[in-house]
Formats: sequence, C-alpha cells, structure tokens
Amino acid sequence: MAQHHAPDTGQTSATAFERLLSIMNTLREHCPWDRKQTMQSLRHLTIEEMYELADAILEEDDEEIKKELGDLMMHLVFYARIAEERAAFSIKDVLNSVCDKLIERHPHIYGDTQVRNEEDVKQNWESIKLKEGHKSVLSGVPSGLPSLVKAFRIQDKVRGVGFDWEDKSQVWEKVEEELSEFKNEFDIQDKETINPDRAEQEFGDLLFSLINYARHLGINPENALERTNKKFVRRFTYLEGRAKENNQKIQNMSLAEMDVYWNEAKAQGL
Repeated sequence: MAQHHAPDTGQTSATAFERLLSIMNTLREHCPWDRKQTMQSLRHLTIEEMYELADAILEEDDEEIKKELGDLMMHLVFYARIAEERAAFSIKDVLNSVCDKLIERHPHIYGDTQVRNEEDVKQNWESIKLKEGHKSVLSGVPSGLPSLVKAFRIQDKVRGVGFDWEDKSQVWEKVEEELSEFKNEFDIQDKETINPDRAEQEFGDLLFSLINYARHLGINPENALERTNKKFVRRFTYLEGRAKENNQKIQNMSLAEMDVYWNEAKAQGL
C-alpha cells in the first residue's frame, strides 16, 4: 500500500480543521476499513463516543474530554464526507447551516430584539422554531432518548412557552401527591389485588414529578443519577476487594458483614 504524507500540525483552529478534513479524505480513499463505513455502521460507534464524552465530563477529566471531543469531531467529519460522496451535502453546508440557525435564533444579538434574561431567550428560541415550521414545541425531543433524559427535555421545552409551575413549592406538593398515590397502590390488605400496571403508571408519575422538581432546583437528574451510580460502583468494588483480602466469598457473606466494608468505603469518601 502506498504511503501518504500526513498534513502538518495546524497552527490555527482553521488550519487544524483543514488538517482533519485532509486526513479523513485520505483515509476514506485508501483505508479498507474507512472505505467500508456507512452512516448506519458509524451510528452505534458515535453513540458510544457520546457516552464516553459524558462520562469524562462527569469525571472532570479535561484530558479525556479533549480526546473524546476529537473522536466526536472525527465522526462528524466522517458523516459529512459520506454525504458529500452522494452529493447530499458537504461539511461546508453543515457548518453554514448551523451558523445560519444560530444567527436566526439569536435576534437579541444579531438583530434588534430586546431580552431581559435567559428565560426571554428560551421563549424567543421556541417561538422562532415554531415559525420555522416545527409543528409542536415537543417535536425537537428525539423519541430515542433515554426516558429520564427525555422527561427532563420535555419539561424544559414546554417551560420555554410558559407551561410551567410558578414556584418550586408547588412542584414539591406534586411530588408528595404522586408519592402518596404510588404508596396507596401497595397499602392494601389483600396483596393479590395489587394492579402492577397501575402501580407502574403511578411510579412513572412520581419519577416525572421528581425530575420536574430537580429541574426547578437547577439539578440535571441524569447527571445526578449517574454520579450516584458511580458512587455505588466505587463502594461495591471496595467491598469486593476487602472481602477478597480476607478470603471471603461475597455470596456467602451476611448483609451485616458486607455493611462493615460498605461503611469503610463511605468513611474513606468513596
């Protein structure tokens, strides 16, 4: 296989981007793996890269964030190159499209619209999108989003057109109401009469209201839950390690024995 000269390191953002485009074009033309890829084959890899970026952000690992952003940038350029091959659009079209959209949706910066705060900006954004032909405020929420993320985005979207609680105390009252309704599904004497479908619906209502309350507090529920996931994994991994040190099989340990190591992990700030 013939060797190809790698472009020099970019000295500016523009030349660095041109370097990436040049490398991608060479790989697409000469690398067997890159030549074989389609948008469909890249899709699941892109989703993995997004999760890796999200993980790096939660870990506050700047070096890893830089790496994952680079991987994602490569994917974006790859999609544009594939589209250009069938004359659908080019990377220039992609960049100009998003630039045009940003200018159009920020009339308070590029026009004479006046705004008082972030909420005015969000309301303008949603109004402009409806004028652009979006049939619903919620049309921009991807159906394939994980349910927790989707609930947060739905609530944030309708907030942009004023459909929201006025005060977070009202939201908490809703949480308590939903918690009571969920609890009532199980507070019955005859356990055989529990309706699993209705209980699941009530649990969904409870989660939705909790997500709404988190939003009013400025908490991203996805980030919050993932931080708790990571904390649990750290502590349970510590527990497993301590059990191994003491020649204990975790499946044979009592909950009280496991709690000793669990509390050790908590004491160490894990």
